[in-house]
Amino acid sequence: MPKFIIEREIPDAGKLSERDLKAISQKSCRALGELGSQVQWLQSYVTGDKIYCVYIAPSEELIREHAKLGGFPANRVSQVTAIIDPTTAE
Repeated sequence: MPKFIIEREIPDAGKLSERDLKAISQKSCRALGELGSQVQWLQSYVTGDKIYCVYIAPSEELIREHAKLGGFPANRVSQVTAIIDPTTAE
């Protein structure tokens, strides 16, 4: 199944409280529940003004539908074509 990186522009994302992040996570999980088991959220990284999310899904369209259901942006959706790490150099 394809893996995607989603870039979400959220002003002051890095200043969100634990409570805010919990609420966002709950919204995301509810939206995932509506979509069924086709879309899986792996993890997200919060930075100053963005949240980068890693998802597994059969299509970009389902990623965008998840964002629509959750009410949050999906400013850029990129399909992962390869994964490298330090062991790739060996």
